[in-house]
Amino acid sequence: MTNPLVSIIVPVYNAAPDLARCIESVRKQSYENWELLLVNDGSSDTSGPICRMYERVDGRIHVLDKKNEGVSAARNDALDAAKGDFVQFLDSDDYLPPDATEKLVARALADDCDLVVARYYRVKAEKITVHGFLQDTGVMDHLDFARQLMEEPASFYYGVLWNKLYRASVLQENHIRCHEELNWSEDFLFNLEYIRYAQRFAALDAPVYYYVKNRTSITNSQIDLISVVKTKTTLFPYYKALYEQLGLYEKYRPQIYKYLIATASRG
Repeated sequence: MTNPLVSIIVPVYNAAPDLARCIESVRKQSYENWELLLVNDGSSDTSGPICRMYERVDGRIHVLDKKNEGVSAARNDALDAAKGDFVQFLDSDDYLPPDATEKLVARALADDCDLVVARYYRVKAEKITVHGFLQDTGVMDHLDFARQLMEEPASFYYGVLWNKLYRASVLQENHIRCHEELNWSEDFLFNLEYIRYAQRFAALDAPVYYYVKNRTSITNSQIDLISVVKTKTTLFPYYKALYEQLGLYEKYRPQIYKYLIATASRG
């Protein structure tokens, strides 16, 4: 597998102002063997026509039109359609550095990794900063990676999908999908389930993503303390079960319970 196909998944909902920047950042990747799955999630603005225009001009771009069911359902439809050997996620208001996919794939191939996690840029107005703190850049098994997760049990760095490269066979063979009943932290639950089945992990020092801090996002506009408590209560059994399965629960019990009261670091 010297030049594997990468499926890049972008849920799109009323994203017209930022959509061209997002799509162009994929088209400008130094790594060229990718397919871009744009899931138009019932947009009422010009997002649909923009997606279809790009589909006409670049044969690697495919549009999936669906009724509005939310970001998790959109990602799941794309995962069902994906043909790649690896999967990369991108949000429609964010964008990629030109070498992002190349760096992720190179590391996955060099060390035969099921998951590569990387640093990212946070864009807030005119200010761009680098975030990410995983210090071990060698190959880790899931025990080592789970121990690293204990350092920041509610971290944005671990919780999101978009600073990572996933092996498609792990996703498909274990039918790992986003939980559509959650509207917050569904990414974190996805990652918790993925860690159970993946075997080899690696980290990159290099940032591979521009995360645009958006005040109108779900995270910033629709999440209150009650929602956070309810969601964490739902997620906690999955979190606990992972560490029980790995034989680490007793050792890391205080850190695991810290997740219930920790505020997720948003970079």
